Amino acid sequence: MAFKIYTKTGDKGETSLIGGTRVQKNHIRIETYGTVDELNSYIGLIRDQQIDEHSKKILIEIQDRLFTIGSLLASDPDKPSKMKIPDLQEDDIDLLELEIDRMDVLLPEMKSFVLPGGHTTVSFCHIARCVCRRAERLTIHLSEESLVSPIVIKYLNRLSDYLFMLSRKFTQDLNAQEIPWKPRI
Repeated sequence: MAFKIYTKTGDKGETSLIGGTRVQKNHIRIETYGTVDELNSYIGLIRDQQIDEHSKKILIEIQDRLFTIGSLLASDPDKPSKMKIPDLQEDDIDLLELEIDRMDVLLPEMKSFVLPGGHTTVSFCHIARCVCRRAERLTIHLSEESLVSPIVIKYLNRLSDYLFMLSRKFTQDLNAQEIPWKPRI
């Protein structure tokens, strides 16, 4: 028998963490993993664009890692779960750094900040980068109240760098214009 998507257990504004603890739906832990879920959706939107197969493959890896992060954040740190939660590894961060370095060699040197935009695909990367930064800030906030593995914060930090570099790569791939920010003085 398939399970129903609705349980009606959240109709009064509460939800369960992995481990069974009930919390308000606006709890910082829920806000945090909800933002990671939002980020994952934006990355899916980037992946659905007309982009190269290598980038699609890396984005699928990232989406998988974001599900891992969501699981880690959705787990009650004070109540061990019977469910096996996947781990985030240093290798996951190494992959992002490798991809950042690979793109960096192919791109023109940055001499100023750039305005987000130039092509829809590039804009989606910038939106994802901003959501990633928000997820990182929320994760840091959560870590001040509760146990959060430091590797989660490190991964989100590196992922925002990756998304910025990906936006620049797509600017080049799509022959879009990268507009430097020229502060009015």
